[in-house]
Amino acid sequence: MRESYEPERVETIIIGAGQAGLSVGYHLARRGRQFLVLEANERIGDSWRMRWDSLRLFTPARYDSLDGMPFPSAPGYFPTKDEMGDYLASYAAQFHLPVRTGETVTSLTRDGDRYLVITDRARYEAKHVVVAMATFQRPRLPGYATDLGPSIVQLHSSEYRNPTQLQPGGVLLVGAGNSGAELALEAVRGGHETWISGRDVGRIPFRFGGLPRTLLTRVMLRFVFHRLMTIDTPIGRRVRPKMLAHATAPLIRATPDVLSAAGVQRVARTAGARNGRPLLEDGRVLDVANVIWCTGFEPGFSWLELPVFDANGEPRHDRGVVHYEPGLYFVGLHFLYAMSSTMIHGVGRDANHVAEIIAGRTRTGSTTADYATAVA
Repeated sequence: MRESYEPERVETIIIGAGQAGLSVGYHLARRGRQFLVLEANERIGDSWRMRWDSLRLFTPARYDSLDGMPFPSAPGYFPTKDEMGDYLASYAAQFHLPVRTGETVTSLTRDGDRYLVITDRARYEAKHVVVAMATFQRPRLPGYATDLGPSIVQLHSSEYRNPTQLQPGGVLLVGAGNSGAELALEAVRGGHETWISGRDVGRIPFRFGGLPRTLLTRVMLRFVFHRLMTIDTPIGRRVRPKMLAHATAPLIRATPDVLSAAGVQRVARTAGARNGRPLLEDGRVLDVANVIWCTGFEPGFSWLELPVFDANGEPRHDRGVVHYEPGLYFVGLHFLYAMSSTMIHGVGRDANHVAEIIAGRTRTGSTTADYATAVA
């Protein structure tokens, strides 16, 4: 930790160097604003690299670019998670974005007209703070997970890397979204009898492959998710509360017919444990050797010590701007403005909007001259 009594002064602190944080940095840099990005991981892009080994993006490369830099692959290619991590690192280098890695934010408070950001290494003061993190930070496990027998291998999807972590025997995937479905396919193809339980999240209305996929993908991503499903449209406002409550996208690759053909068995939702084994809602008990919890994440914003959350723990904001906490912003949240807000091709619009608000407030004198100090 750098020994300094006086906090380092920065005009804008961006917390998180994923696609959201780097996008905000890009748009602030275009406006000539001074900022610093703080990243908890040791390398830019590690939030992608640390996911399961076989993961590929669900969108082709033509939709995997951030503003100003195309993804370096053929338009129809589906990048690996490591390639996405490397792209983010290259993006930061290309635009000389000031990122400090290996700094975990432990506290964000207000001190007068400034914000105090404390990390495990340093202290910062800023007029503006952008929280560029999704509300998917801390693994969520059901309470009955502790009731399963010690002989069962339990992994949250965030811990799973590849089938070598599984022991011989059956595998139950709890959670039937895209992560659960993809990992179920990997388990059954690895020779495990495999079950998947969870609510039906639906599926995209076309199969991957061919011209229909290309055209419908464009319609879904560019029009439906990006322009139709927004807080400015009646249908977007109607759908948004449901999306925030469940935050689960329809199945894309591992659709029900694909799972069934591979031998994955769909069962009732998991309700608890009986005699150390998973208990389903229909009363059936599964004798499995492994359970992979694809049960989502908690927000993980306990370090944000400001009254900005609603009763459901969601940040209160208007397109990422917290008006009753001037100088505080969010980017990267699920359905922040549109259904595409957490998608790589959609985050730039939200980042640009927040960057414009910051630049406008700075031009009108809301940020004092002493915050123009260059980042070391």
